[in-house]
Amino acid sequence: MDARERLVAAMADLLWERGYVGTSPSAVLRRSGVGQGSLYHHFRGKQDLAVAAIEANAEVLRAAARATLLPDGHAYLRLERFLLRDRDVLRGCRIGRLTQDPEVCSTEELRRPVAETLRWIRQTLAEVVATGQARGELDDAVPADEVASAVLATLQGGYVLARAEQEEQRSTAAVRGVLALLRGLVRPRDDPDMPAGLEPPTHRPDTANPGSHA
Repeated sequence: MDARERLVAAMADLLWERGYVGTSPSAVLRRSGVGQGSLYHHFRGKQDLAVAAIEANAEVLRAAARATLLPDGHAYLRLERFLLRDRDVLRGCRIGRLTQDPEVCSTEELRRPVAETLRWIRQTLAEVVATGQARGELDDAVPADEVASAVLATLQGGYVLARAEQEEQRSTAAVRGVLALLRGLVRPRDDPDMPAGLEPPTHRPDTANPGSHA
């Protein structure tokens, strides 16, 4: 890697570990092994470098989402692949963690790539759900965007719970819970290609009379 790439990689890791406020230019220089002159040759300062690093972290998330969500197949299985892929749960989300950084949220140049990345993931999830609804794979009673928002919020919330308790099981439990709810959206189909075990439960709550169930 050249000096610029080393600076971006170091800043990307430090943002993931410490956030924006907790990362100093000197820490970036130590981590990258690059001299101060190179930093200010390639970037106007810490904020400019941070934007490049956030965009680098964002591309890592997009690539992982593409690999699990974009290959065709039953919508539920695509969502399952996305939710169950390997993650460093106790480190948190490369992008989601930055929403807790007050300086990121109050600085438009820093906030924008964070918001755009989470929006892209939500919209991509919604497209998978909408495709599944159009194909008759998933019940369309819940709008696709609401399902996608619930999936993404569960994933991000699972990171928070796991980090708070320093226990990965908190995130695993959240993912299992939302997958159980998603399975309830799977529609029965007389289809020989229906993946084994995806048949929805035969009994559903009486949604016409919600007071009849606790």
